[in-house]
Amino acid sequence: MNNMNQMMKQVKKMQEQMMKAQEELGTKIIEGTAGGGVVTCTVNGHKKVQSITIKPEAVDPDDVEMLQDLVLTAVNDAMTKAEEIANKDMGKFTGGMNIPGLF
Repeated sequence: MNNMNQMMKQVKKMQEQMMKAQEELGTKIIEGTAGGGVVTCTVNGHKKVQSITIKPEAVDPDDVEMLQDLVLTAVNDAMTKAEEIANKDMGKFTGGMNIPGLF
């Protein structure tokens, strides 16, 4: 019975550590860019877009599709980096297993 209590304490401690790590992810800011930095997207560790910055030289009224592609590329770059950071930070709790919905 003592082993069960000890195990439950360890599980509770790990849950608390995971929750803290999850909170800390939300404070991390990750930047993705496209077009050599003419479009920048920042997201937090929870993969929520925080801002998109477009330099004036990226805006060509005759080529809106290019700007759309740059924005999409910058957002995807930021999201990929955020995913990598989340996997690295949370992977220490899951032993590298990818558990859907965990983070």
